Amino acid sequence: MVEDITPRELLGARLIGYSLGEFGISLMNILLGTFIFQFYVYTINLNSILVSIGISLNLIIGALFSVIFGVIIDKKRPGKLGKRRPFLLLGLPTWVVANILLWFPPYAPQFNSIYWPTAIYYWIITIIASISGTLILNVYIAMLPEQSQTHKNRQKVSSNRAAFAIIASVIALMLPLIVQSLLEDPENVKWWQASGKLILFYMPIIGITFAFFGFISILLTFFSVDESFHNKSSSIKKNNLSIKTAFQQMLLPAKDKEFRNFLSISFFNSVSGKTLGILIIPFLAYVLKFRESEFFIYIIVSIASKFIWFFIWKKIIKKRDLVKLYSLCLIFSIFASFLELLFLIEFTSFELKIVLFIIILSTVLGSLYAFPLFSLPLGATLVNNAALKNEEKNINTAISNLSGSYYGLSTFLSSLGQSFASMMLGFILVGPNERNPLIITISLSTMGLFYLFSFFSLKRIKVEIKS
Repeated sequence: MVEDITPRELLGARLIGYSLGEFGISLMNILLGTFIFQFYVYTINLNSILVSIGISLNLIIGALFSVIFGVIIDKKRPGKLGKRRPFLLLGLPTWVVANILLWFPPYAPQFNSIYWPTAIYYWIITIIASISGTLILNVYIAMLPEQSQTHKNRQKVSSNRAAFAIIASVIALMLPLIVQSLLEDPENVKWWQASGKLILFYMPIIGITFAFFGFISILLTFFSVDESFHNKSSSIKKNNLSIKTAFQQMLLPAKDKEFRNFLSISFFNSVSGKTLGILIIPFLAYVLKFRESEFFIYIIVSIASKFIWFFIWKKIIKKRDLVKLYSLCLIFSIFASFLELLFLIEFTSFELKIVLFIIILSTVLGSLYAFPLFSLPLGATLVNNAALKNEEKNINTAISNLSGSYYGLSTFLSSLGQSFASMMLGFILVGPNERNPLIITISLSTMGLFYLFSFFSLKRIKVEIKS
């Protein structure tokens, strides 16, 4: 049993500074998750299977390192800069440079999409970006149970992080779609075509700009987090990390019944999220056949739906059971995702099709970006509950010794989910299928199936969390 101490909270400038890390990480990840497949397949002319292999390498290697990094940052002895904070500075330069280089690949020849120099370049750079980005993400999310130790404060943190994630998603989607709106022919955007040349001009500029904001955001997080409490604890001892103890530490969260269900939710939600990210632009171009200013319809829907649903869920989440509301949010996602099958019908009215699009996509996007309001405090509570069962008498030490492992395994499952989605779509969208509206629509609707699996996993979690 652990000793009772005054819980810490993130407040004021420290709350904003920590939450800004979500903005920087999400800005980069959403841009790559949404547009990198589009960029390499439809513009650089690289075969979709080779691109999906690169995405999967990125995610699988990131998944493995998320577990390894989780153990390492748990075992590290606190120093002058803290216990976890130094790792932010360690991964930041490489992460920024790699995310810039991704937008400067060699082009695949016009009649040779299986071009190995481009594929190898993409694979190497994306692996480097993955390893450094995984280190930053793991450190960032593992800090939460230590920095915020009351449910009320965790709700504030999750609310701020969700808001910054929405802002990041709006910017990350808006700028590439503005570029799409400038294209004369958005269905023909290879690098040797006029529309493709415009993409090759603007996307590297966007990539460099986002990398700069990511760099600043992580630095602000570094200076906002106070880890001095580690040095005040008398029970902190030096941990010698061995291969045996590392694997034992990795297995701890897998043995936690409640957290296993949380891991399942992370996996299935990430499959659906990655599916939407990869297919949204092909859906706009080849199913809805948007041209020029019509792309702004999606921008407006995206901005409005995310913020409206965010404030609705934020309002009703007070004094209600968080797990039940999370279930309701998933139910909305399930129904909206399956409704996408209606686009298999040939609409005679463009206006009717747009109304249906607004209803479906606004619900999917609004629910997707509301998930952090539920998942962040739920995950932190499960980690805290695990720490309370620990034999360590000091709560700081108990959380410190397992937070990284728990969140590392969560990131691992989330990465595997994204990898599964990218490989699945990579094989589906080969050759003419990359432009086939039937294939794109059916593939997009599979989000509903994976959200349904998430719902069943969530129903098995028996933790009751109220404000």
